[in-house]
Amino acid sequence: MRTLPNLRVPLAHVHGLGCLLRRNAGFVLLLTGGGVLRLLAMLGFSPILWFTGDSYLYLNRTLRLAPSPSKTMGYPFLLKLLQPFHSLTLVAAVQHLMGLAIAVMIYALLRRARLPRWGAATLTVPVLYDAYQIELEQLLMAETLFTFLIVTAVTMTLWTGRRPARSALAAGLTAGLLLGWAVLVRSAGAAALPIFLGCLMIRRVGWRTCAAATVGCVLPLAGYAMWFHAYQGTYGLTSADGLYLWGRTSSFARCDKLHLPPEERGLCLNGPTRGRAAPGTIIWRKDVPPRQLPGGPITPDNNRLLRSFSIHAIESQPADYLHSVVKGIGMAIGPHRLRYPNSSTEALYHFPSRPQGFPPRRFAGQLPGEAARAYGRQNPSRLVEPWAGFLRGYQSWVFLPGPVLGLLWLVGVAGALRRGDKTRRWAVLTAWSISVALLLFPLAVADFDYRYVLPAVPFACLAAGLALSPRGRTAPPEPADPGNEAAPPDAGNEAAAPDARDAAVSADTGNGTAPPDQVRRGREVVRSISLRAARLRSISRSWGSRGSLRHGSDRASAP
Repeated sequence: MRTLPNLRVPLAHVHGLGCLLRRNAGFVLLLTGGGVLRLLAMLGFSPILWFTGDSYLYLNRTLRLAPSPSKTMGYPFLLKLLQPFHSLTLVAAVQHLMGLAIAVMIYALLRRARLPRWGAATLTVPVLYDAYQIELEQLLMAETLFTFLIVTAVTMTLWTGRRPARSALAAGLTAGLLLGWAVLVRSAGAAALPIFLGCLMIRRVGWRTCAAATVGCVLPLAGYAMWFHAYQGTYGLTSADGLYLWGRTSSFARCDKLHLPPEERGLCLNGPTRGRAAPGTIIWRKDVPPRQLPGGPITPDNNRLLRSFSIHAIESQPADYLHSVVKGIGMAIGPHRLRYPNSSTEALYHFPSRPQGFPPRRFAGQLPGEAARAYGRQNPSRLVEPWAGFLRGYQSWVFLPGPVLGLLWLVGVAGALRRGDKTRRWAVLTAWSISVALLLFPLAVADFDYRYVLPAVPFACLAAGLALSPRGRTAPPEPADPGNEAAPPDAGNEAAAPDARDAAVSADTGNGTAPPDQVRRGREVVRSISLRAARLRSISRSWGSRGSLRHGSDRASAP
């Protein structure tokens, strides 16, 4: 019996978790449903799905860790961490858990902003139930990790609470490191860096925290650039940005409108622009001018040449360049899903109707099938019915329509322009800006692709939810749980009712005759709980909380 008091704290945590789940039962049900769909994806398409080309390159670089001149290799770092388990099924499971975690973070932020439970839960549905999102998590691709890292960094940035100086520095540094890794996973993450740092400065978190976040962002990028230099002889993340930008301009560039130096004139495409292939297709054709350059298009010198040509094209035809970007936005929010950039690429975002096979040619010096077996020690791919068939049918009906994404963006804009709490408006603008930037960046430097849309969706949902959150209104207090008879009488008053706390401790230890050391430990536990509850009621400078005051203002309001 003497060991029972030692179990009080773990039991209290379990009881608190149960209360938390009951209060958020609606979201828990949605989360469970999303988890079931992901489990069916793992059962139906085992061990993982493959994206032609990219998946093979990622796996090859994991087995032979080295930077690639065409893509940043942040995703193989995760695969390398999981390699000792030799399971591609585990890779898919981790990615699905990341997808669920993204929904949890969105819900937590929206509830923190005092959006009603039903509203916060509803805005997680596009993340939890979009069939294309689930299929992308089942693919051996970088998008899920990329989105998870940025959502985690933004959550750490927007989450409130007065932190001690060391805690604030640690949070800023960690969020910066996550964003730096996200840029290495996909270069489109570079668009989120200035927004993230600007958010910190606007919230006036202090120059030390801003400096720590900046250092966190720079460290992974600088380390990767030096690693890249050791292999490629030049500092950078890739040497292929010129090729992708050339592809972007290939859709509109006309040599009769360009004033080019002699070495760039051979990069023009002949014929009218109307019949040209999509940029995401044309850069991979062997007969295009960049592929005819000595040494290939991704050597450092040829990369600079292609970049220079592209900049000349954009400067000479800015209206045509803007039109190509706006066209991509129109496809993202359009009511119909097009087979773009080509039918074979777009088909990779659908659950397949037959097992995927590997091509016989080598990628980075290794056959894809051999790399898959070396890493996962599993058969490359198999379909299991009826789960595979169910998900194919599910994908035909359940996904986020483009116009709904556009509506979410409009709600975010309205919230950013609405008068009221400036901190809430800046939080809306931060989430909205990141959502738009994650889509605009690849549109501006490469081409439209449907997998580029999905990372923007969680931030669009977050921006819309923050925009709809109440202005200057505190949330009603949570009702006390009837089963919690030993709750502190007033968690906000650290010195309230000491006699009552002592009586509660004595009653818990049996008949009031507990040994003094047990009573003392009980008092310390109750005092610790009271202090933690009081801190939860405190308010940060940014968002606000219940019953707290901000210096020189009225009661602080939530974003």
